[in-house]
Amino acid sequence: MATGTAAATKARRAAGTHLPAYVFETGEDLARHVARIVAGIIRERNALGQSAVLGLPTGSTPVGVYRELARMHREEGLDLSAVITFNLDEYYGVTPDQLQSYHRWMHEQFFSKVNVKPENIHIPRGDVPLANIDAYCREYESEIERAGGIDLMILGIGGNGHIGFNEPFSVRNSRTRLCTLDPVTRRAAASDFFGEWNVPTQAITMGLGSIFDARKILLLALGEHKAPIIKEVAEGSVTPRVPASYLQEHSDATVLVDTAAASKLTSSETPWALGNVEFNEALIKRAMIWLCDKTGKSLLKLTDDDLRQHGLHQLLRHHGPAPKIAHAVFSHLMHTIEYHPAGKEKKKVICFSPHPDDDVISMGGTLIRLVEDGHEVHIAYMTSGNIAVFDHDAQRIADLVTEYNRMFGIDTERSLLVESTVHEALDRKIPGGCDIDAVQKIKALIRWGEAKAGAYKVGAKEEHLHNLDLPFYRTGTIAKKPISDEDVQIIKKLIEDVKPDQVYVAGDLSDPHGTHRVCAQAIFRALEQIENEQGSRPEALLYRGAWQEYELHEIEIAVPLSPGDILQKRKAIFMHQSQKDEALFPGSDPREFWQRAEDRNTGTAARYNQVGLPEYFAMEAFTRWNGVPI
Repeated sequence: MATGTAAATKARRAAGTHLPAYVFETGEDLARHVARIVAGIIRERNALGQSAVLGLPTGSTPVGVYRELARMHREEGLDLSAVITFNLDEYYGVTPDQLQSYHRWMHEQFFSKVNVKPENIHIPRGDVPLANIDAYCREYESEIERAGGIDLMILGIGGNGHIGFNEPFSVRNSRTRLCTLDPVTRRAAASDFFGEWNVPTQAITMGLGSIFDARKILLLALGEHKAPIIKEVAEGSVTPRVPASYLQEHSDATVLVDTAAASKLTSSETPWALGNVEFNEALIKRAMIWLCDKTGKSLLKLTDDDLRQHGLHQLLRHHGPAPKIAHAVFSHLMHTIEYHPAGKEKKKVICFSPHPDDDVISMGGTLIRLVEDGHEVHIAYMTSGNIAVFDHDAQRIADLVTEYNRMFGIDTERSLLVESTVHEALDRKIPGGCDIDAVQKIKALIRWGEAKAGAYKVGAKEEHLHNLDLPFYRTGTIAKKPISDEDVQIIKKLIEDVKPDQVYVAGDLSDPHGTHRVCAQAIFRALEQIENEQGSRPEALLYRGAWQEYELHEIEIAVPLSPGDILQKRKAIFMHQSQKDEALFPGSDPREFWQRAEDRNTGTAARYNQVGLPEYFAMEAFTRWNGVPI
């Protein structure tokens, strides 16, 4: 499409949706496509001597779009000088220069990199006096009208279905206004403000009526954590409980998602329910496991009638009878069970851990097994994780060091100065503010010490632990820099120095901070460079566990764990004391990380047993990276 379809992109149209929905292989493909649509509208308006009027969101989802538009401006001469922009929302009580301000975010991520005129940029201000709010919001609406209305509105979506900050049960024809934030929304924003207690309770937002007045709307979503709400929006009924569902009533609204966010759509989850499909090995496996769930039977108890009664006539006709299909799937799943994930011959492996605790949380049991099997196990900690440490922990360590130095007469004067500096900095720190360098370093040391303690618990040796401290993460804030070649080269050098046979990569794309996805992309770039230069690369296995687990049909390797393995893994997780009992960024899951890990590991084992395979106490699951970006 020039500006309205996904014809020229790597995308498929999702069948069975009330809203047009296109599924892109990767978030990068989606970003490039949206940027082309935006650029097409801008060029079209420029040619007519008119202004393109854009409605813009913030958050992690549109970052790729803004980066691609900036590239097009820089390299292709895309001229945004006549563009007029209106942002959707802003937290109330936040000043434009504050770390979490959408004013600041938009300028850092986009406006500073293109030539939109400052007078054409409109972002709601969060510091308007309460007495002036109503008049200010009416004027914001008037500005949109004077611009001629919004040509293209780009939206993200919250886990509760909000668009802008129009929370569930917002009025359908509402306009720009001050609103109260839903608890779900405030929890989702907790990491941006260094704790849910710092998140404002109100925001200024364009109303649903304001949004739906746009001539064209694109709703974007990335990641598995958005899959349930995307299914409701695209396939469910229109309901005030899910404000984004009103998009079904818009004349030109489209949903654009990556494969992870599309995973709950019928066309992805149960495509056979929509009509004829090509049943390949992967789809057969998915269908038969789904049938086990529907019937409550194990694989080898399924009958031809079970397939007929659940709409799998085509599968039965072309691949039946049922026992033949079931046995093939059973055999495949049996072959995924692997006690020795790196084999029995001595090898070298690297586990890449995005945060300092992902290694033991997500694959601690497998690390135990790899060490027991005699492999040389390296663990590479990719970021410091320092932003996830509470201030009181940093203060406690500063006090401890001072007392230690005083006790042994070691540079007491300097120690007292550091202690005083840390205390003063933390006392002056505003809620959600950034730490000074000294505090950041103390917090990084806390995480590094915990990472080493956890690694020792699973049997890793100190000389095989690598603190990469990748540059992209070193901002002291939630917002990170894009992955650069410097990050990739650090990873590449480690792989070339160690020469591993296997590397383990975090594929947990529901990580709310986005660090897992960014780290995985950097590792893949390094592996691709190595393969291009040397003709081969180490085997790459993807793990999950902190935020989500692989579905049974996705698993390619499942490592059985005993009760003793799980207990040892739990003790390794407990070494991360700064994340124990109450983590700074726990996400929406109220359980502690060790509880999540154990529930997922025992849950995976239970799933294997439910479809008729041997019963194990727990399992850690992996898939193989096939060279496709994520």
